[in-house]
Amino acid sequence: MGAASPDRGVLPEAHSTKAARILESAMALLVNRGFKGLTIADVAQKAYVGKGTVYLYWPTKEDLLIGLIGREFLTATDELTARLVADPDLARPSQFCPALISTARRRPLMTALHDHNDDVLGLLTTHPRAVALDAAIGPRTMMRAALPSWRNHGMVRTDWDVDEQAAALVALTHGTMMAISRPAMSDSVDPLKVFAAALTALLGETEVSDDRVRAAAHELVDFFHQRRTAIIRTIRSSDDSPA
Repeated sequence: MGAASPDRGVLPEAHSTKAARILESAMALLVNRGFKGLTIADVAQKAYVGKGTVYLYWPTKEDLLIGLIGREFLTATDELTARLVADPDLARPSQFCPALISTARRRPLMTALHDHNDDVLGLLTTHPRAVALDAAIGPRTMMRAALPSWRNHGMVRTDWDVDEQAAALVALTHGTMMAISRPAMSDSVDPLKVFAAALTALLGETEVSDDRVRAAAHELVDFFHQRRTAIIRTIRSSDDSPA
């Protein structure tokens, strides 16, 4: 299912244990200290390499951290692609949308980017490449992209203007993500379950044949493959060394 897409083998950590250690160390320091408390010297020390080795792969601190954000998007994309291939039923709106949010929220940098968390990402929350990543493959973008496929395959109501329907879906998605990051519900309420029920009410999700569900899953996988290419291109633009 889906066309071939660039492999992680083009990224430096696939060929260099030092690059892999640098990424792992930078991730740990960024999550624990935030952007302002992280220095290349600290990353190098934690990764047991010299500062020059870090700069060999990433010429600036911003390049390194943009690369980390991109890798989280890439991992999320690969995870969702694998799940759709294994279980096409995941393409149903009431399953796909909660899965998309939960996948994103398990990744601290994707979460920080969406929440504009300056403590973690500092100026990176508005960095053009970070913003471009979220715009290209963030949860709201994915749901807006999936809507035409669901409509085409008779999986949701089509008696509503598609742009207005997409705007309502994005607003519901944004509200759910905010509720998860800043809990405003009772502890007994699961935001994702409420989200799934609200989606069904909003979209008028209907039962369709397995063939139509598989077709929608195929289109979603193809979309992920296309965006994966863009993510890797963004990551490599942050990596100064050749693959």
